Amino acid sequence: MVSLTALTKIEVTMSNNPIQMQKLRQIMRLYCQGTGIKTIHGMIGTSRNTIKKYVRILHELDMTYEEFSAKSDSELSELFSAAPSQVTDNRRKEELEAMLPALSKRLSKKGVTREMLHKEYMAKHPAGYSRSQFNGSLRIYMALSRPVMHIDHKAGDKMYIDFAGSKLQVTERDGTERDVEVFVSILGCSQLTYVEAVDSQKKEDLIKGTENSLHYFGGVPQVIVPDNLRSAVTRGSKYEAGINEEFSNFAEHYGIVVLPARVYKPRDKSLVEGAVKLIYRSIYTRLEGRKFGDLESLNAAIRSALEIHNNKPFSGRTYSRREQFEDIERDALRPLNPIRYEVKKQSIVTVMKNGYIRLGEDSHYYSVPYTNIGRKVKILYTSDRVEVFYRHTQIAVHKRDRRKFHYTTDSDHLASQHKFLTEWTPEKFIQEASDIHEDVAHYISKVLEKKAYPEQAYKSCSGILSFARRVGPQRLTEACRWADSLGQYNFLVIEEILKKRLDQLQHEEEGAQIPQHENIRGKDYYQ
Repeated sequence: MVSLTALTKIEVTMSNNPIQMQKLRQIMRLYCQGTGIKTIHGMIGTSRNTIKKYVRILHELDMTYEEFSAKSDSELSELFSAAPSQVTDNRRKEELEAMLPALSKRLSKKGVTREMLHKEYMAKHPAGYSRSQFNGSLRIYMALSRPVMHIDHKAGDKMYIDFAGSKLQVTERDGTERDVEVFVSILGCSQLTYVEAVDSQKKEDLIKGTENSLHYFGGVPQVIVPDNLRSAVTRGSKYEAGINEEFSNFAEHYGIVVLPARVYKPRDKSLVEGAVKLIYRSIYTRLEGRKFGDLESLNAAIRSALEIHNNKPFSGRTYSRREQFEDIERDALRPLNPIRYEVKKQSIVTVMKNGYIRLGEDSHYYSVPYTNIGRKVKILYTSDRVEVFYRHTQIAVHKRDRRKFHYTTDSDHLASQHKFLTEWTPEKFIQEASDIHEDVAHYISKVLEKKAYPEQAYKSCSGILSFARRVGPQRLTEACRWADSLGQYNFLVIEEILKKRLDQLQHEEEGAQIPQHENIRGKDYYQ
């Protein structure tokens, strides 16, 4: 049996260095929770000898952790700067120490609680210790007599991420079930865990899950350790893996190092794999038999179960992941970047003859310097920004505009001979066409795309739109539909369709074809 009395009879002489109260409180908390001195040294950084001195004084003072934590910094400084020269031994202490082995054994049985044991103890020893003192002595005895798992992770150092092997389901409106992925992250030191259902394992969802976990933890660790996920790692390596460019940009945004788990090194990923196994029992089982119509409702249920998981005491211990996080790791995390990271989408396009590029997702056009006409360029875009690059050099940047067939122009991008056309802009023609009909706007956008010179395109657009006044908007709309079906985009073809009244012929629903007519010239004529 471990003797508490023996420990209390050690005289201590403290060094002249002032005691850091925050570290002292952390050390005592960890020790009373069953953490070994070597592990405390690794977490806090205080020397082992100093930690031993603090622990000895705690026992010499015959103080429970509850009594310790209730004292002010000044009181603790006075107490731990010089230990009492003599410790009063008493009968209650000896009686309790004799009972601790049996009490500890009983506590391991199902249904037995500390409160139950204290009531039995007080029934036999009415003048015995209070419940807090009783629990403190029992906790210390168990910490000293039972081997505990060593925590080899430094506070605030690593966060491990992975996807669970088993998927969850979302029920669609038609009753069909759709599989969704489950993202898991865990802090190495405290083992605080985050879980979220996402649509896929693609980089966008990986980044989303990782970012949300940082906000859940309320801070940033030094390192992210992904398990060689394809969306994070482009090339696995024993020494230095290749990191996906987008994930690397995300990590840089938050100031985190990405250190993928080494190939064929199971120890590198054992923690997160263990976390996944635990959430199968603590979260998945709580969701069995329930249906969720969307990710939001599923994640709400996951979050509820997650809080139970994080606040439940570790097996064989008196403290939870949350308690360990708050005590050890929260203050070790670095502050979050207040600006959320935005995933950039990418597209490769050719600069059109009129000096614009087309963002296909929105069917919107953006100007680039006219010297880049005919070149292939890269578009990187977010929800509010469009950037254009040629050979890794940014050549244009615009605020994103989602209006279909509209143009965004920077006048500095125009050639000098074109800058006088300030009253004639793509935006002007598209807006005028949109006021007539969206099919006219579509046709005008094609005219703007295909003309080699801006003034040529503008004159053609001006002539086409003038027909709205001459023959009416309905006939112009039909003429644009006919010309679009031919793949011909200029003033002359619209003029001839209207002149021959071909716009008044009935369209076929599936791919309208202009009828054969002796006065209709071939498409090459209009180029």
